[in-house]
Amino acid sequence: MDLVTIDEARAHCRADSDDDNLLEVYGAAAEESAQNFLNRRVFKDADALDAAVLDNVAGDDPMVVTPVVKAAVLLILGHLYRNREEVVMGDSASAAQLPVGATTLLWPHRIGLGV
Repeated sequence: MDLVTIDEARAHCRADSDDDNLLEVYGAAAEESAQNFLNRRVFKDADALDAAVLDNVAGDDPMVVTPVVKAAVLLILGHLYRNREEVVMGDSASAAQLPVGATTLLWPHRIGLGV
């Protein structure tokens, strides 16, 4: 996890340190899901962003994490932590949907929407 700390993840999920390994997995998945939805890379700080730009791995329109993006990552992480089994959705819903609150927070920062 780069965008949220284990302490933030633990506090958000009201989890014990016994679950740290699980929180790390769900946190990394939440960060990747948020970045996939945004169609852009998100970095923990300006130094990490600058290093990625220099290494030519920053991608198109990278950004430094904001409180909104961090909150969305925590919402996704919490959803994954609390719903450890697959959530079955109706026929019209995509299996890759994010929690509504996370989508709402991330949408204004999304790029490459097409036509």
